[in-house]
Amino acid sequence: MKDNWQEQLQNLLNCDLKTLYPLARSLNRKLEFYVGPTNSGKTYNAMQDLKKANSGLYLAPLRLLALEGYEDLKESNIDASLVTGEEQILNEDASHICSTIEMIDFDLDIDIAVIDEVQMLEDNDRGWAWVNAIIGVPAKKVIMTGSVNALEAVKKIASYLSEDLQVIRHKRKTPLVVLDKFTSLDKLEDGTALIAFSRSDVLKLKQKLQKKYSVSVIYGNLSPEVRRDEARRFREKKSQILIATDAISMGLNLPIKTILFTTDTKFDGVSKRKISVNEIVQIAGRAGRFGLFEAGYLGATRRDVLSYISKEFESPIKTIKPPFKVKINNNQLEALSSHIETKSLTKILKFFAENMVFQGPFIASNISSMLEASKIIDTKINLSLEEKYLLAQAPITTKSTIILQAFDSYIATIIKKKVNHYKPSITLPKKAITQKDLLLVEDEVKKISLYLWLSYKFPELFPDNEKAYILRNYFNSFIEKSLKGVLIDEKRFEDKPKFKTERTKKQDRTSEKIRDRNQKSNKKRF
Repeated sequence: MKDNWQEQLQNLLNCDLKTLYPLARSLNRKLEFYVGPTNSGKTYNAMQDLKKANSGLYLAPLRLLALEGYEDLKESNIDASLVTGEEQILNEDASHICSTIEMIDFDLDIDIAVIDEVQMLEDNDRGWAWVNAIIGVPAKKVIMTGSVNALEAVKKIASYLSEDLQVIRHKRKTPLVVLDKFTSLDKLEDGTALIAFSRSDVLKLKQKLQKKYSVSVIYGNLSPEVRRDEARRFREKKSQILIATDAISMGLNLPIKTILFTTDTKFDGVSKRKISVNEIVQIAGRAGRFGLFEAGYLGATRRDVLSYISKEFESPIKTIKPPFKVKINNNQLEALSSHIETKSLTKILKFFAENMVFQGPFIASNISSMLEASKIIDTKINLSLEEKYLLAQAPITTKSTIILQAFDSYIATIIKKKVNHYKPSITLPKKAITQKDLLLVEDEVKKISLYLWLSYKFPELFPDNEKAYILRNYFNSFIEKSLKGVLIDEKRFEDKPKFKTERTKKQDRTSEKIRDRNQKSNKKRF
């Protein structure tokens, strides 16, 4: 009996990924890779092919890109639907779907699928989604777009699948010129984008430069709607200068003439390090948009940064190498839970990463955000393993108190099967004054995104999606207005919050009760 159990476990721990997608295997798919640098027209050409198809699917790395693809198809009079984790616009007559890559439907047979930014398969937390899409998207023709560093990776996966691959190379449409001298912040030309690598540095630069220039900002913590509005202001020349993190490396078409790096180091979540040639090339490629400029320019605001950028820019791009990371799926989760006799999601995820073996150039991997969420979820009782797995994939950040408190409340809702109506955690003033003020509102928008994500998974328990959309627009509008104003250095205002969270409001109510009680006591005394 024990030998049989061991044999079953060993069979479970050996997986051939391509067998998990029988519909894709039945279609005799043709693979094409539109490879080239930024500003080479590869995604444009892929979208043109998609428009000609009787049915099609666009898989985007960002909600913002999925929305732009959806709007592009509609402008071409093609019926389309939009499907993201927190937003679904469904058209019964749609022949095409634009979706974030995690939301792919592996049971939908289509003519052409476009998988955008395929070099993302190297990403530690999201690379699994590109691996699954390349292997499993059920399309007769699969068009991948991406940079040259992903070429060998795509070839290896195609070889594993025994599917034909055609590589279609694209060349950059405008030259990219490295400047000889660093550029002073006092002498910036219109159409310049300054690159920093943290939200704090972006806002500090904005604070400094907006005395002389009109400025737009883009960084990762901003919602897609606000990023889009800031990009629109820059595109329409309502702002002269753009200050951004590497969030601009994907998903926004911007009229940038010159990219200037303000630093050559970034914190990558683990340590502070020098930026790589791949990162420099991806960001720098945004300069010199075809049709607007004859060339793009790359430089820096400091002599030492320019020296590093210039040298690194000339070095070879680093090729993405196997193994490629694979995330646990529902069936593997349930089977492993049964075999190792545990309902602890954390234990199952760790067992999967340590013991699972895949045929082909793949490796079992855990997503750091899922592991962090699983530790929270495993402390809750009366959740099924399926519910735990679903919740572990929710869009949360453990760095935000607002989101952690909301997540705890939402888990309780699912356990108790009690309806949860959306309630904001903060009350807005007229505008944000400090960076901390702004961060609270940004986190509130993320909390709304979490609620909307859950409203599609548990619509009966989280029914306020329309209210949440309205509030998201309201908070986004507040952020947009605040970014156009002056944010004062928060160190001068650390003890003076400009608006209140639910916790501070409760503290105020308690203080008022104590004050009232003391006043009544004093009246009795005298």
